[in-house]
Formats: sequence, C-alpha cells, structure tokens
Amino acid sequence: MTTTERNVVLHVDDVSKNFGGLHALSDIDLEVEQGKTHAIIGPNGAGKSTLLNVIIGRLAPTSGAVVFDGQVLTGKKPHQINQLGVARVFQTPEIFPDLTVLQNVMVPAFAKRDGAFRVNVLRSVDREAALRDEAEAILEDVGLADRRLSHAGALSRGDKRRMELAMCLIQHPRLLLLDEPTAGMSRHDTNTTIDLLQKIKARGMTKVIIEHDMHVVFSLADKISVLSGGRIIAEGLPDEVRGNIKVQEAYLGGAHRVEAVH
Repeated sequence: MTTTERNVVLHVDDVSKNFGGLHALSDIDLEVEQGKTHAIIGPNGAGKSTLLNVIIGRLAPTSGAVVFDGQVLTGKKPHQINQLGVARVFQTPEIFPDLTVLQNVMVPAFAKRDGAFRVNVLRSVDREAALRDEAEAILEDVGLADRRLSHAGALSRGDKRRMELAMCLIQHPRLLLLDEPTAGMSRHDTNTTIDLLQKIKARGMTKVIIEHDMHVVFSLADKISVLSGGRIIAEGLPDEVRGNIKVQEAYLGGAHRVEAVH
C-alpha cells in the first residue's frame, strides 16, 4: 500500500540532528497517518523531544526533511508551521500566569489570526468578544469551565495541562503534538486526561504523543515508534510493541515491562 493510499499526513524523511559530536537523531523515518494517534516512546535521552522540536521548527535538522500534508516544514519558523495547522502541547506548560484561564485560551486564536504573536494581542483579549463563546465551550470540554475566571498561575499542574490543551484546540489544528501530556499528574488527573484525549481522538484529529506512562500509551496509541540512542529500534501496533524483546531490553524492563500493562 502506498503512502497516498494510507493517507500519511506527516512524514519525517531520513532526519538526523547533530549537536557537535553528539548524534541526537540518526536517520529517522516516520510516517503518521491522518486521524491516528502515533506514540513515540523511549528512555530519557533517546531523542524524543528533539524530534518534536525538529517537526515544530524549533530545531533545524542536520539532514533530512519534515513534510506535512505535502508541504515541506523544514526551514519554516514555528509560527509559520502553526499557521499550517500544527500545534504542540509542551512538556512544561507555556501559559500566561497573570491572565485568566479564559484569556489564556483566547490569546492563541488572536495570535494565529494575526500570523504571529504581538504585544497588542494581550490587550485585544479584553476588547474583542468574538471568540469568547468558543473559548468557553472548549473549557467546558476540558473540564475547566468553573475556573475560566481564575488566574492561570493558580491552577494545579493537571489543570494547567488541560488549559494548555484548550489553547491548542481553539486553533483548530490538523496535527497536535503532545510532549508528555500527563507528566507529574496524579493517577486521577492522568485518567481524566486520557478520557479527554480519547474524545479528541474520536473527532478524527491526528496526534503525535510522547509519553513515559505505558498506561497512557496503550490507552491511546494506534501505532508506536520506539526511540533509543536517537534511532528507531522498533515500530508497530501496540500489541506488537508490547511483546518486542528489543523494546523490553532497551527501555521497558523491570517495573515498566510492556506485558505488565493492560
């Protein structure tokens, strides 16, 4: 079956990234299909966040290219890639702590409309109400409607992660990249986030997710790629990865063994 027949929307084509003598990524070839959730797992230092930074334009690859829906992303700036429909939830939430939750969700929509973030975007949040209803509806979806007028800096870590997800959803991305979306969460908050991401999955949004929690990975992923030492050492359906000895030896030994996760 060809790439077109499988409707591949994101293709990481033979990407390598070097930092001096350090080979952070080596010959990465990755295909993400439309509407699927593709998980990238691996030990610390495997190159997972570096790969996302290359996709989103924060890092330029040493070689290779990233193609999204037929358009080459390599060489474009992050805000230009965002304009094409790619959004990212960061490992550490990037928010405006002194603004309300509602204002935080509205800001990215104004910024995307203007083509890049500008200082006057923050002022326009108070003056323009066109996106308020949509922002409030999204906050209802992520379970933060009752906190919409709270200062964002006062939220718990789990609520900040949900708010940042809402900040992505209001941009109507075609591809959502999530870097450890449940990091530091309690089990309750993790399960709530899984439920939320499953709802998003049901809407057909394409997602790439980096995650260490195997319960999250196997609850959400349609396909899994395993990075180790900057290379993909295994790839396949969740059940295929679950039983892969190379994966267990490289990453999922001991308490994290894949077959222990259901």
